[in-house]
Amino acid sequence: MKHLLRKKLIEKRKSLSKEQVFEKSERIQQRLFNLDEFKNSSTILFYVSYDNEVFTHNMIKESISLRKKVIVPISVIKDRTLLLSRLERFQNLQVGSYGILEPRPDTIKKTPIDKIDIMIVPGVGFDRSGHRIGHGKGYYDNLLKISKNHLHIGLAFECQIVDQIPIESHDLPVKRIITEKRIINCV
Repeated sequence: MKHLLRKKLIEKRKSLSKEQVFEKSERIQQRLFNLDEFKNSSTILFYVSYDNEVFTHNMIKESISLRKKVIVPISVIKDRTLLLSRLERFQNLQVGSYGILEPRPDTIKKTPIDKIDIMIVPGVGFDRSGHRIGHGKGYYDNLLKISKNHLHIGLAFECQIVDQIPIESHDLPVKRIITEKRIINCV
């Protein structure tokens, strides 16, 4: 059931034109950047978007220019974990695992999870309770598990919000979801 929902949601996301992705992502960015928690934060983990996800490249660049410490993940395939690294310049990214931009090896600056104020989390889909469905590899599930006390914010297009995501015992919800139309407070 979960894999069918994932497939359907990916198809919906991929049906958006590049113009729609950029326009909706810009509205999502405005909502995120207007949050008091964002304004008051100094260190933010962003996923680096790919494959028609909510576009975070401009969010990352602008956060760097606002003198925020931007942290981005690096996929460690052997144990399906994410290594967290500070990103000082967007140009320090190169194509890495799964075709996603990651810091070049010579620019990696490992950052402990307890130094992060806000974690911006991707998802293939979310429900209004904050449950998410990812790509099924478990990277972000592991990250959410070891950072329960952080503010986790999911970014999604409105077409990615569904009534209910089937959950398993290891699934942890995000605390907020931001779409181009609203902010959903989940827990």
